Amino acid sequence: MTLIKSISGIRGTIGGKTNDNLTPLDAVKFAAAYGSWLKDYSKKEKLMVVIGRDARLSGEMIQNLVVSTLVGLGIDVIDLGLSTTPTVEIAVPLEKADGGIILTASHNPKQWNALKLLNEKGEFLDAEQGAKILELAEKEGFEFAEVDDLGEIIKNDSYIDIHIDEVLELPLVDAETIKKAGFKVVVDGVNSTGGIAIPKLLHELGVEVVKLYCEPNGHFPHNPEPLKEHLGDICKKVVEEEADFGIVVDPDVDRLAFISNDGEMFGEEYTLVACADYVLGKTKGNTVSNLSSSRALRDVTQKHGGTYEAAAVGEVNVVTKMKVNNAIIGGEGNGGIIYPESHYGRDALVGTALFLMLMAERGGTVAELRASYPSYFMSKKKIELTPELDVDALLEAMYHKYKDEEVSTIDGVKIDFAENWVHLRKSNTEPIIRIYTEAKSQKEADALADRIILEIKEVAGLA
Repeated sequence: MTLIKSISGIRGTIGGKTNDNLTPLDAVKFAAAYGSWLKDYSKKEKLMVVIGRDARLSGEMIQNLVVSTLVGLGIDVIDLGLSTTPTVEIAVPLEKADGGIILTASHNPKQWNALKLLNEKGEFLDAEQGAKILELAEKEGFEFAEVDDLGEIIKNDSYIDIHIDEVLELPLVDAETIKKAGFKVVVDGVNSTGGIAIPKLLHELGVEVVKLYCEPNGHFPHNPEPLKEHLGDICKKVVEEEADFGIVVDPDVDRLAFISNDGEMFGEEYTLVACADYVLGKTKGNTVSNLSSSRALRDVTQKHGGTYEAAAVGEVNVVTKMKVNNAIIGGEGNGGIIYPESHYGRDALVGTALFLMLMAERGGTVAELRASYPSYFMSKKKIELTPELDVDALLEAMYHKYKDEEVSTIDGVKIDFAENWVHLRKSNTEPIIRIYTEAKSQKEADALADRIILEIKEVAGLA
């Protein structure tokens, strides 16, 4: 199956058969379900929805289908065209719209696309709302507007510039401070909309930009997930250009990774750590990340006198926990920065500006900055299970085995040991358990993961 329906939206591969892939009919059905839900949820006579897309090859086709479906429901559409996920999130409240749809499959390869759904605040829908939309899509009982009541399309291609202005106006961002530092930065925009947005932002901040794969043509030059094994070109380019560092974003620009001046990965996990270090140094407060993120954020938060909390995996869960705990910055270990002073969504533009401020004020190299943080290493593995095995029972057994340790069960089972941790989560789409570990060395992290895998197999009778 390459059509994945979940509470956070629908994603799949382009082409193939309906209900098995993201075909035009599936895009229309899901857009109609969202529009129908929104009409019922908002109780308003006339609705408006903001739509934007990344640069992937299927984007224009899917956008035309989604926009026409909403217009057919009598909903007005503000069409941002090529945009970013955080830009759409910012546009929804600024336009006083009732919701938003981002057409992007984030870090998935070019054959994928997706509909990501937002509420009137420009934030992702909660589980209950997402489940309702799935139910409506299944029933297909849509009621479309009559000809005099069709929606209108309003095109507005200025929102990346508006987003940049919003970043520049943040109290903790000072363009003059960054300009004086005279940075030179290489940008890998993976030939999507980050290739538009990030260089534009850097230009406004007086940063010299070397562009790499910044043509928004949807032909991704490498796997678009910003992991070390995919980023050889920019690692080399940073050294060749004698740049201060490199910036890598995913196709929809909500994940942010840095390359140090020596051509090494700064580490996606440490994007949030560095940005939080800067913010906490200026504003006292708390932080939140998900259970699978590095312990380094906790360490840095406590260094600044704040309190760290962990949320279940998923952006909506992190945002919910941030609101409860009054966190002033948070996010996910995949390079996702959530800074409420701007908005409650992962935003690589905000993260870039905060990181530049940190570097401008602290001085030194990016490699030196990375070396100043607590050093942790992660292992991410999985164990494949036969369908007849009870995954919940296996996780329950592991919980009882380690119940005398510090254990969380809000999302699978996370066991915090004194020197390391392990997080066990079942997949929603396949019969596997994901095993994340973190320790003071890669060898220890891998050894802990292998030990836990063996213990699970013993419990399951597979050893």
